[in-house]
Amino acid sequence: MNNSQDTLNPLNKKTAPIQDNYVGLEYPIKVLQIGEGNFLRGFCDWMIHQCNKKGYFQGSIAVTQPRPAGKEKIDKLKEQDGLYILLTRGVENGDRVTSSEVISVFSQVINPYEEWNTFLQLAANPTLEFVISNTTEAGLNYQPTLLEEGVPIQSFPGKLTLFLYHRYLHFSGNTEKGLTMLPCELLERNGDILKECVLRYSKEWELPEAFIKWLKEHNLFLNSLVDRIVTGFPKGEADSLFKEWGYKDSLLNTAEPYHFWAIEGNSELDHRLPFKKSGLNVHWVEDLSPYQTRKVRILNGAHTLMALRGILSGMETVKEFMENSNFSHFLHEVIKKEVIPSTQGDFNENIVYAEEVFERFTNPFIHHRLADISLNSLSKFKHRLLPTLKSYVDLNGALPLGIVQAFGALIRFYKTEKLKGIWTGEDFNGYPYILKDEEYVLEFYREQWLQYQENQISLLQLVENVLGNKDFWDENLNRIEDLSNLVHKYLAEILKVQ
Repeated sequence: MNNSQDTLNPLNKKTAPIQDNYVGLEYPIKVLQIGEGNFLRGFCDWMIHQCNKKGYFQGSIAVTQPRPAGKEKIDKLKEQDGLYILLTRGVENGDRVTSSEVISVFSQVINPYEEWNTFLQLAANPTLEFVISNTTEAGLNYQPTLLEEGVPIQSFPGKLTLFLYHRYLHFSGNTEKGLTMLPCELLERNGDILKECVLRYSKEWELPEAFIKWLKEHNLFLNSLVDRIVTGFPKGEADSLFKEWGYKDSLLNTAEPYHFWAIEGNSELDHRLPFKKSGLNVHWVEDLSPYQTRKVRILNGAHTLMALRGILSGMETVKEFMENSNFSHFLHEVIKKEVIPSTQGDFNENIVYAEEVFERFTNPFIHHRLADISLNSLSKFKHRLLPTLKSYVDLNGALPLGIVQAFGALIRFYKTEKLKGIWTGEDFNGYPYILKDEEYVLEFYREQWLQYQENQISLLQLVENVLGNKDFWDENLNRIEDLSNLVHKYLAEILKVQ
């Protein structure tokens, strides 16, 4: 904190503005939350706060960090009585919107690495129903771990396993005391992955078969898909905001208005966790895959399209790309005429979703760098755009020209060299950009471009070598009729080679 902020008192129950919705702090604990970061506080916690404001949930959250390094935010939450402000701003239905609200859902804040017994004792809480997590993709995995009395377990699935075992023992295997797990990590089938890890720990630690049976039959591990841009602490604006409010908030958070959560589970669960009843954009669905596919192909696919074309043209941000009428038109055309017709799910719903995505891209409050999106572009192209290309061919017997153009841009984007340990390329204006990908990917492209520049291979051969690399694509893409010729055509146009 700088000096101007240090003269102000921190946000807490004494300094916060009087609002009748602080009753959330007094509600019984219904949720254990593993993760104290920006995303959960700008997404799940905000949602539960809205449910409490309407009187539908009447529950609070016990929050803890997933790893020892998260101590700073946990300490700040304790100092601020679990309170923080969420600043929501962006574009909604064509209009700029902004609002701020004190979020009051944390009734208990626990550091499990300093308060391990307190953490485990929470398992005996009779009102507890849910576990929400966001420990990043790396946190949702199995790590062999010794089970030692009084020693905190490092991994999230390991912690959860012991927590559930303590609950099982305390309630003597009561079938009504199982919990519902809602992982928010950005992995497909995240609930299934979490359940698999917990079962693996149970067997590694030789926990009783009766517990494993209770675990399988009376606890729910729900797959879910989350979507909201949460941008965190607004460093450049914090001082003026704190001066206006009269107190400082070290945990001030910012998010876009858009939010979406699809949860693979029975809609009757909304009676227990009334998101939809509270008017939130949350959907209980039988099959998550159409929503997963929609997000990957439309939102993430659009990001990859923008990053390749934008960086080569000297652009820095998503907003800058969208403000260029030619580029914005290209993006709209590809998404609406190539991506959506090739994507499973309701066509009209996908169109509405795409319009929401385009609006989100124009948010003037979000500085989304194309360089960040371009990380591992080859893998992203494979998972985000290549499936659309193949589906389009299957449906139409022809190639989607916009995505084929993007394929040409991808190959040009990887025209790279290594200087002082850093892989760089040059945009169309001769300015450098940095490429970040697997070393073998960058080495392959450098060798191909070097052979082309030394007239050892033709441009068409370069294209065929890229398309035929099974390490990249798990197949030989030259088998797709006319793909190599058309990618070559667009790449030649990019290079101005006749």
